Amino acid sequence: MVIKDTNPIRVMIVDDHLMVRDGLKVFLSVYDDVKVVGEAQDGEQALSLCPHVRPDVILMDILMPNMDGPTATQRIRDDYPSIQVIALTSFVEGDLVQKAIQSGAIGYLLKDVHSDNLARAIRDAHSGRATIDSSAAQILVETVQQSYPLGHDLTDREREILDLIVAGKTNKEIAEQFTLSVGTVRFHVSNILSKLGASNRTEAASLALHHKIV
Repeated sequence: MVIKDTNPIRVMIVDDHLMVRDGLKVFLSVYDDVKVVGEAQDGEQALSLCPHVRPDVILMDILMPNMDGPTATQRIRDDYPSIQVIALTSFVEGDLVQKAIQSGAIGYLLKDVHSDNLARAIRDAHSGRATIDSSAAQILVETVQQSYPLGHDLTDREREILDLIVAGKTNKEIAEQFTLSVGTVRFHVSNILSKLGASNRTEAASLALHHKIV
């Protein structure tokens, strides 16, 4: 027989603004399965409180004095791996999102998150499931994409066609060389321009030469 765990999820709030901490405590007080057991005004204080308040989940601001959120998150995850951390911030700059996730945060939410969504994210974090704000997720996707060289997603056929574009060939000439319809070549050219972020064939050719794609 499976006994359901009725103990509330123990939460610690880490933020250098008292009003934010107070507001979060009020928001979370309506949920029976969530209990705020501690609060800290910076990462250093949060780290020292962990063994005393024993939180399951920490809501961690990013930009704080003394010790910032990512540094505290990494230290806490190293010393107390069972504690999950949700970055809770007002900022979605790319470097901040990366630092938070790389430091071990399981979630990244903005401070204007609805209380129901915040409570859900806490439950998910406690269960080991990530919750990432959509704008932060978009930044992570773009960051990953930018880590690949330009043109990495071109198919072999698109590279062949790009090579002929660089050589100054027209769509008709390319179609004849590959025994394709002009419409098919036009489709490939459109894909090439999109993948390279080029507005026309001349720009695509210039990018291909500059980045040594062909």
